[in-house]
Amino acid sequence: SGGWSDGLVDMFGCPRDALPEIVDCAGQFGTTPVFGGSIPICGMAGDQQAATIGQACFARGDTKATFGTGAFVLTNAGTTPPSSKNRLLATVLWQLGGRRTYAIEGSVFVAGSLIQWLRDAVNLIEAAPETEAIARSVPDNGGVYLVPALSGLGAPWWEPDARAAISGLSFSSTRAHIVRAALEAMAHQSHDLKTAFAADGADWARLRVDGGMVTNDWIAQDLADVLDLPVDRPDFAETTALGAAMLAGVGCGLFANLEEAARMRGPEVTFEPRLEAEARTQRLAGWKSAVGRAIP
Repeated sequence: SGGWSDGLVDMFGCPRDALPEIVDCAGQFGTTPVFGGSIPICGMAGDQQAATIGQACFARGDTKATFGTGAFVLTNAGTTPPSSKNRLLATVLWQLGGRRTYAIEGSVFVAGSLIQWLRDAVNLIEAAPETEAIARSVPDNGGVYLVPALSGLGAPWWEPDARAAISGLSFSSTRAHIVRAALEAMAHQSHDLKTAFAADGADWARLRVDGGMVTNDWIAQDLADVLDLPVDRPDFAETTALGAAMLAGVGCGLFANLEEAARMRGPEVTFEPRLEAEARTQRLAGWKSAVGRAIP
């Protein structure tokens, strides 16, 4: 309906007049004096919705993944509210002209925070940027897998009691293998999500990525290799801010629509998959086994 749920309003005993009006994501919403003048507020969105807009995911099936502290994947689901049978979330992507576009979302609890843990808690690295060179210093993970369930596992597992595990260690395992296994976990978790999205009829043809982690070329290439699809990374990294700016541009009349506003995006680099199918299958089998050991 695009309005507040009567059932939830009654359940929480919330006065309806205490709830804000539901409006479009672009328009004239008021002004702010925050910079000393009267600045119109013309766009609003949640952070992941804004990033999806900033990545120009305007067509049904367009997909973006943001790798920050956690990782968040959203696929444009079109104008019909989706209903996942594979433990994914449904959300409103945007509303313009009273018409809503929806998304399917998968959330991973631990992404960039794993690198912080490697640096601050176990002192395997001194700074995040060095992980790329460390990962490249070994030809593979040496059979080592790291399941980053430091706060449980998110989608599609939803296992709050799962705990992080490093498996496959031997006397030949090195610091580099563990660091590489940590980076590989980003692609492994993304593949779990891709499988769930596909089962819900929202398979990915390509993936648009952003966030601090994927400034690491090795991670971006590994995503392409394990997901077996092209991965696009824009040169302008702040896609969340860009999406908000695109909405504001539409709301204040600078652009006629989001497609026109997408000219702000600029160029991007594409990472093409190049991993052999057999190697991909072996890695994913090892990951599946490792996850099984992390879930009680």
